[in-house]
Amino acid sequence: MRDDEVFDPEPEAPLPPDDSQCCGSGCDPCVWDTYRIEQEAFKRQHAEWQLRQASAAVKG
Repeated sequence: MRDDEVFDPEPEAPLPPDDSQCCGSGCDPCVWDTYRIEQEAFKRQHAEWQLRQASAAVKG
């Protein structure tokens, strides 16, 4: 790694909950609601990471 490089690991997608984690009683939030929120955050983070990688490749 060069001195000007910054460690920037690829974000990891959240794991979906096991079916057994949802009790089916309408909890608010449900584990599936939380998972969808985490998925949306991951998609944004991953898109931003891809832009940083593309920018670094152009500079490199």
